[in-house]
Amino acid sequence: MRTRVLRCRPFTRILAFLLLVLAFSVYCYYYSAAAYHKSSNNLPSSEDDDFKPPPPFFKEKLRQEKVIQEQCPVLKESIADIDTVSVFPSFEFQPSWLRTKEFWDRSFEERYEKTRNDSRRPRLKVIVVPHSHNDPGWLKTFEQYFEWKTKNIINNIVQKLNQYPNMTFIWTEISFLNAWWETSHPVKQKALKKLIKEGRLEITTGGWVMPDEACTHIYALIDQFIEGHHWIKTNLGITPKIGWSIDPFGHGPTVPYLLDKSGLEGAIIQRIHYAWKQWLAERQIEEFYWLPGWASKKPSLIVHNQPFDIYSIKSTCGPHPSVCLSFDFRKIPGEYSEYTAKHEEITDKNLHSKSKTLIEEYERIGSLTPHNVVLVPLGDDFRYEYDVEFDAQYINYMKMFNYINSHKELFNADVQFGTPLDYFNAMKQRHKGIPSLKGDFFVYSDIFSEGKPAYWSGYFTTRPYLKILARQFEHQLRTSEIIFTLVSNIIKQSHDRRLGGSEKRLEKYYEQLINARRNLGLFQHHDAITGTSKANVMYDYGTKLFTSLYHCIRLQELALTTIMLPDETLHAQSILQSEVEWETYGAPVKKLQVSLIDRKKVVLFNPLAERRTEVITVRSNTPHIRIYDTMSNTYVQYQISPNIDIREDGKRVISNNNFDVVFVATLPALTAVTYKLEEHMNVSHHCVVFCNNCNNQDSDKQSIFVTKKMMPGDIQLENSALKLLVNRNTGFLKQVYRKEARKKNVMEIQFGAYQSAQRHSGAYLFMPDYDSPEKNVLNSYSNWNSLQDDNIIIVSGPVSTEITTLYMPFLVHTLRIYNVDDPALLHGILVENIVDFENPPKNRETELYMRIQTDIQNGEPPEFYTDQNGFQYQKRVKVDKLGIEANYFPITTMAWIQDEDTRLTLITNHAQGAASFDPGRLEVMLDRRTLYDDFRGIGEGVVDNKQTIFQNWLLLEPTTFIRSKRDTSESFQPVHERHFRPDQKTTDYQLPSQTADFLSRSLNYPVNIYFIDTSEMVRDVQVKNYQTLVQNFPAGIHLVTMRTITDDILEQFPSSSCYMVIQRAAHSCSVGSQLEKSTSFTTKTRFNGLHIRNLTSVSLTGLKTYKSLSGLEDIEIEPVEVKTFKIRF
Repeated sequence: MRTRVLRCRPFTRILAFLLLVLAFSVYCYYYSAAAYHKSSNNLPSSEDDDFKPPPPFFKEKLRQEKVIQEQCPVLKESIADIDTVSVFPSFEFQPSWLRTKEFWDRSFEERYEKTRNDSRRPRLKVIVVPHSHNDPGWLKTFEQYFEWKTKNIINNIVQKLNQYPNMTFIWTEISFLNAWWETSHPVKQKALKKLIKEGRLEITTGGWVMPDEACTHIYALIDQFIEGHHWIKTNLGITPKIGWSIDPFGHGPTVPYLLDKSGLEGAIIQRIHYAWKQWLAERQIEEFYWLPGWASKKPSLIVHNQPFDIYSIKSTCGPHPSVCLSFDFRKIPGEYSEYTAKHEEITDKNLHSKSKTLIEEYERIGSLTPHNVVLVPLGDDFRYEYDVEFDAQYINYMKMFNYINSHKELFNADVQFGTPLDYFNAMKQRHKGIPSLKGDFFVYSDIFSEGKPAYWSGYFTTRPYLKILARQFEHQLRTSEIIFTLVSNIIKQSHDRRLGGSEKRLEKYYEQLINARRNLGLFQHHDAITGTSKANVMYDYGTKLFTSLYHCIRLQELALTTIMLPDETLHAQSILQSEVEWETYGAPVKKLQVSLIDRKKVVLFNPLAERRTEVITVRSNTPHIRIYDTMSNTYVQYQISPNIDIREDGKRVISNNNFDVVFVATLPALTAVTYKLEEHMNVSHHCVVFCNNCNNQDSDKQSIFVTKKMMPGDIQLENSALKLLVNRNTGFLKQVYRKEARKKNVMEIQFGAYQSAQRHSGAYLFMPDYDSPEKNVLNSYSNWNSLQDDNIIIVSGPVSTEITTLYMPFLVHTLRIYNVDDPALLHGILVENIVDFENPPKNRETELYMRIQTDIQNGEPPEFYTDQNGFQYQKRVKVDKLGIEANYFPITTMAWIQDEDTRLTLITNHAQGAASFDPGRLEVMLDRRTLYDDFRGIGEGVVDNKQTIFQNWLLLEPTTFIRSKRDTSESFQPVHERHFRPDQKTTDYQLPSQTADFLSRSLNYPVNIYFIDTSEMVRDVQVKNYQTLVQNFPAGIHLVTMRTITDDILEQFPSSSCYMVIQRAAHSCSVGSQLEKSTSFTTKTRFNGLHIRNLTSVSLTGLKTYKSLSGLEDIEIEPVEVKTFKIRF
């Protein structure tokens, strides 16, 4: 059969060829765009001539595809050589060497002797780092320490390093360096900068303080790093390269992450559990890459762990403190201590023997590493305040250094003064196989005091009043930063001369804003937010926080007045006022009243970059009110609740002069909305009160509220999602029924306390007295047998229903649920506890907890999850071999327990300790009072407790995943035997639900409430709503801050630029319901009335510039990550 051949005309062949070329071109463009997307983390800068962004069409296509893929991304746990959760339970916590306080035993000595004779090992290289650890407050206040010690120390650094050209030094606390700079002569400033340029004085970390890592929140951590880094860049012209964190009481992965994102190369840590010290030393692991919990790009920052107990000379020259004491050459007339007892100057007679002893200790440190490079800190707390100490340390050490370096045949070592950067440079040249680690080093435990374990888990909770005040201040500072940045730049871009006065008034507040940043930064110090300073020093911290909080609120009032009141003649008057009045530090906050006469407009500002629905409560002098939303032009859901005064004689009096107006507000992102109060007579909005001992009046008027007696039996609270059962005998939650799931859960709230072990439990340490039973602290405050129902009050209305239980004056406990059309508020249970320890000696040696016992099967031994600095999340597993104090962990925003069906999340608004000792149990420590010192330095107990208001959300949610089986293997493969495999199985990284994440932000960043006060005016004031964004930020993006950058020339004045720090929140796809799906920034994402002149991607603290962006729509950020962008308006 004859084959038929398809013949085409020339025109058809040309057309087909052109179509083929077009298809190939499309493929190439798409491939290049995809490659661009995949390598976005490693893009060249915009200054690179070879850099060409992909075409807009394909960028938009990729963006749309990314939205689909990332609506609920499933993150995997990072894979590391060392997983602290798996390794820690395998330790021997009562080793034979415990009483000697030194892990260095015969096995270490034998390895040392073997390695020193190994000709293949590189020569020992020792970097001795003189340092002075200066606490910005501890036994004395910041100012007292500066005048008494620190000013002299920095002066001596400048003088003696110029005198001794071979000596080096480091400095970490920028708060102190700033205080010195402001009072020092320009000649000294110039000399200090010269030392830095020469590399002999190194600025380490660069934060405002050396922050605690357990109790701090990510906002405050970032803010104090930015403040410190910019001070360094502005005044010294450098960027820090190495972190120095030698005194925080335990370490976590958040600070290394932030340092890595800030561009640092290395970090040094010190205080970790004594068993970790031994374990790492056995395996010659001093350096590691600290991975975040979720699988992501490996950080470039290397973490170095100091191998011995503490940073003093006694513990840094080698494994034997008794030997190291003799190498501390400080000798001050009148001082007598353990090191002065062993003091011996270096002379020609003892030079050889002392050098030999010293180098042997250094060699022992070197044997703990594969690279034989040793870092030896030379200092202690507030050292070198006397110039004679500089002389003594330098002269004696240089004699030995010169002798050792000139006798290589005897010592085979290079010894020198240096800096941490010198150490990392030398180490990296020799050491390439650095392992990775994930997890953290909490709880820290030492043994150097008594030769037995002491767990530093008390400070997670110590002084909760100040921990809560600090978080409230963070919120007010963040709100002030955002409002100031937006309003000041709107005024500048308006070019309206009538607003010139307003601009100057705002600029006047900028100096106070700088002070607020620095006071918040100061409180992140590891002896401040931890509550581990003397009582008078803690009071000083508190007054600083309070003063700056006051200034922040005044700034907000001024800025919002400027932007919301069209009549510029009113801007200088105090018309817009905060609804709360902070009178003095430690005093209860007072709420101002709204009024139909002179305070009939309420302004609500939403400081979050997301739309939110909240329940707002304002105080009123009349119940005849309704609320009108001027943005949506609708009346809102509301109720009138009673104010019940609980008097000393036990009577409960319902006020006829004060009422709570509770209403529902839906607020767009970063928006200030005005709500009008109108007179309205409608008793259907009045709450019903169930109270057996409530007086219906405090005047001649009849109460407007219907008061009923309670029915017998357990008490039930209900909304459309939940049904709560409250134990009638205790007044505490007993059971929760979830209507959607049609499931009952046991959920018993209990209060109790551990009896403190005297002199072993204090500001730092937590140690219960195991010979004493747990304390039923409520027994002495209850009279349930005689007045069973008199201590319970129920208030029920159309917006909320709550039950309050009284154990006066020790505890006032409230449960509240909402009846609103919002999934998060509908499913959450708000818990409020007002705790008053009264004056000592009442409630002495008391460690008060709130315990929630459920039927959730969270394993045996139990496991639970905690947040880390409000940023990432960590699994915790009870170690049965250890006591209660070792199984308490820090939380800053939330903790949860879960099984295959249910998760219970507890959300908090401050740092506290949490634990899960038994299946189904989750408990948090509320407050602590210990009359005795725990012998960790402050020399006093903790008895300055204040009445404190605790707020938590409880959230029960269904789960759809199956909990992975725990790896019970106690074996650990040596690092050199571990190999990553492409098929290595990983588990999902556990994250909070979207509802829990929203409730956490709602609790920590509440709506700011203000009144329009027209009491001194004869006319009504026109107010316009202020909406910041044309289109909201994507649902998954949290605006950490918008922080105005100080002017380069005028130090106390703002520039037109700011740092916008954002985090992309990540949520579990297997827990609860998804409220909103993530989207990307688009071309519609822009600020209302503000033009962005320049947008640049920068390092976390802004010191390094990466690339320019054409607009907000070019922002890309991976889940959990934090990024900073510099905006010039």
